[in-house]
Amino acid sequence: MSDTKILALVGKGGVGKTTLSAAFVRSLAQMHPEAKILAIDADPAIGLAIALGVEVKQTLDDIRKEVIEAAKNGAGKAAVELLGEARFRIFDALVETEEFSFLAIGRPEGAGCYCAVNAYLKEVIDMVSKDFDYVVIDGEAGIEQINRRVMEKVSHLFLVSDASFKGVQVLRSIQKVAGELVMYEKCGAVINRVDNPEILEQMSDIGAPIVSVIPSDGDLALNDIKGQSIFALKADASVLEGAKRALEQMGI
Repeated sequence: MSDTKILALVGKGGVGKTTLSAAFVRSLAQMHPEAKILAIDADPAIGLAIALGVEVKQTLDDIRKEVIEAAKNGAGKAAVELLGEARFRIFDALVETEEFSFLAIGRPEGAGCYCAVNAYLKEVIDMVSKDFDYVVIDGEAGIEQINRRVMEKVSHLFLVSDASFKGVQVLRSIQKVAGELVMYEKCGAVINRVDNPEILEQMSDIGAPIVSVIPSDGDLALNDIKGQSIFALKADASVLEGAKRALEQMGI
């Protein structure tokens, strides 16, 4: 679908990015019940699966490893066949629910760089996004995926921070780099866990308009500690209202 809206959420780790990504998925499913929605967990921690209440059986990295193993074992034909079937294999890895589809990047074994799987993720985003109306990407914490152009083509870039100096500093760095490396249509900031409105006065130079401010929510914390998904929250939960406000402000 040429008019696919790709929403990428980026920011420092621990600022509530994954919960907001899940809230976007729930909000989009309710606002556009006929739409095809894909949630991509681009963070190796696979937290979005928990937030959405889905079970991951196969990840992008699992598929990538199978291709590499086939090549290492000298099964050239098998490797070529796996590459040729990549599109079908990726769709087989999708977790399907009534409201959305889900795909996880996975966590490479052992320490080291995520360069290979990030490069693969970039190709996958280009490949599968055309089959959906909305794609919500919960990006890896920090700036790495922006630097490696994993998020090169997105329609809406959401900069997510909490009310902390470090969180805002990371947003400024991401926004600066994204302005050079990401071809987005709109960019907006979401500030999470804000209990004092005066804090916003210190956030005027993020580099992007603030499209939503979300206060702390005890119900969300309780929901999280119980291991419940975003769909267990009441409709008037702060994060859900904040997510809808952000979507509306960005014209989604």
